[in-house]
Amino acid sequence: MIAAMIAVTSSSPRPALPARFGTRYELDHGRVIRICDADGTVHAELSWAGSTLHALTVPGAVVHGEVIDDPLLGPAHRVSPADGGPGQPTTLSAIKWDRPDRIPAIAAHGRLAPGAAPALLNALAVLAAHAGVTALRYAGPYPTSALYRALLRSFSTTATEHEFTADAMDRALRRARDALPFEFAPCPHERRGVEGGWVELRERITRAVLGGIVFDRGAGIGRLVPIDGAPQPAGDERALRCELWFAAAPYAEVARLSAAGQLLHGPVPPPAYRSPVLGREFPQPLRGALAELVADVVPRPLADPARALVARSPLVRADLAGRAAAATADGFAVHGVLWDRLAPHGLARVALALAEARAPVIAAAAVEAADRVGSGSSGAPMIDTLAASSPSPVLP
Repeated sequence: MIAAMIAVTSSSPRPALPARFGTRYELDHGRVIRICDADGTVHAELSWAGSTLHALTVPGAVVHGEVIDDPLLGPAHRVSPADGGPGQPTTLSAIKWDRPDRIPAIAAHGRLAPGAAPALLNALAVLAAHAGVTALRYAGPYPTSALYRALLRSFSTTATEHEFTADAMDRALRRARDALPFEFAPCPHERRGVEGGWVELRERITRAVLGGIVFDRGAGIGRLVPIDGAPQPAGDERALRCELWFAAAPYAEVARLSAAGQLLHGPVPPPAYRSPVLGREFPQPLRGALAELVADVVPRPLADPARALVARSPLVRADLAGRAAAATADGFAVHGVLWDRLAPHGLARVALALAEARAPVIAAAAVEAADRVGSGSSGAPMIDTLAASSPSPVLP
């Protein structure tokens, strides 16, 4: 329990008892005011007026404690970019920060700086655990797959992703504010700041974000791969390689991490990719086929705009370093290595892989277009949040 690891301090903060990987939770009059890692990097800072939150700052965002009336969420907090950094202002449904029993809704997740939303959720999990709250429920209009996966990084639940997302469309359309019946127990991870990003740890490393690229233990582009023969100082844990994989095969090693999340090597940029296919544009017939495949992959509200966007936009092969796909000034690009590795297996496999790689980028572009058309309307935040349901290998 996090609460058991926090030592009550005086009004002058001092380091609290460390967690497994050295995290310090500093208190003032029993309230968490700062979360630091073993190296002193601050991952959350809070100020209070009695039991009322004045401000919560995490890398990329500041939640202001003042409660305002938001047309979408009702009682809400303003969220602004931190220190003039990336991101845009949005709102967060109001909760009791000193003893949270609700998981708040974010009006427009895509307007937050990369990494800010999961950092906020982890700080929420720490506050709930410290207060002795054993279960929180989501009370908002956007129970998406992306939110469910983000919550699992800082909470545990018996609810399945299918159960959590079953009424996503209905709740979004009616702007639901009632709480779902599914309980999420606070289970915050520890964070360790490293050059170019951070590492998330529980009993072992679960995730690393370096240069905006996510590395985890799944089968995506960014993977955490045990180093054969490495020492195992933490039970069965090993030092790890942060590798990029394309077409189910290794492409480049970006960094190495110790079992405690410290950088052993890197991060280094992926090597330049050289191929005669770079710069070549895909023909219109193939773009039409890709348009239909992408429409099947993106969230349903984005299917029609995504289909039209793919069909009319140029698509070229390029060296995208650690990304599978990206938007360009006049269209889109996919990493040339995907074509080179998959083309020998037939165009059907190429088309499926390109559709999956492009779906997150197409969804983001469709959202941006919707925001331009409906700026200030309730539709833009809804479509923005639903777009986050589309899987992405690079979003932290």
